[in-house]
Amino acid sequence: MRALLLAAGRGARMRPLTDTVAKPLLPVGGRPMIEWQIAALARAGITEIVINTAHLAEQIESTVGDGARHGARIVYSREGVRAEDALETLGGIVQALPLLGPGAFVVASSDIVTDFDYAGLRDAATAIDRGERDAHFVLVDNPPYHPGGDLGLRAGAGGPALATRSAPLFTYANIGVLAPRLFAGLAPVRAKLFPWLFTTVEQGRASAQRWQGRWWNVGTPDDLADVDRIWP
Repeated sequence: MRALLLAAGRGARMRPLTDTVAKPLLPVGGRPMIEWQIAALARAGITEIVINTAHLAEQIESTVGDGARHGARIVYSREGVRAEDALETLGGIVQALPLLGPGAFVVASSDIVTDFDYAGLRDAATAIDRGERDAHFVLVDNPPYHPGGDLGLRAGAGGPALATRSAPLFTYANIGVLAPRLFAGLAPVRAKLFPWLFTTVEQGRASAQRWQGRWWNVGTPDDLADVDRIWP
């Protein structure tokens, strides 16, 4: 199983820090945020990692390197060198598909901080590769900035929970597993993964799980300072 870490965005809410430093490289606990994600993936045995870049692309690529020091192999899907070149989540995935191979792959944001165990996604990936589902999402309790949530959960018949659009809703943790077949025929143009992917949910082709461990979506300088005080 391979993974795609999303790292192309501008991080506008994090300005002025992101005027000169790529958001995934901002430090938490003495280490760039993206490196916590790389290390977590490698611990789970997911060592083939693709990182998409645009804003300050060279800075990310030169800092993170080829992944050898993390026990991983990292390649880059460069969308450009400016924030304006970033293809958003859907476009970024489509652009990176040739590097991700034919099997189900993990997709995660590089600017979340979490102790989620990525090894727990292997069963979901196996089910996707068998054709039982096309997507799997990790959900968290709704944070204050997103009280409305994104997706619900419904118990499956002897299997994993299904993702639904029904209340109670939880927030997408920016961690998922996706089938390459979902993106067949799509061009790599700027577009977001949601709401496009809601169709898969409504067709009953997505499973989900609730994560109640530590998780932060680090969006602002205040968020960064708060998480830095308590992580790891």
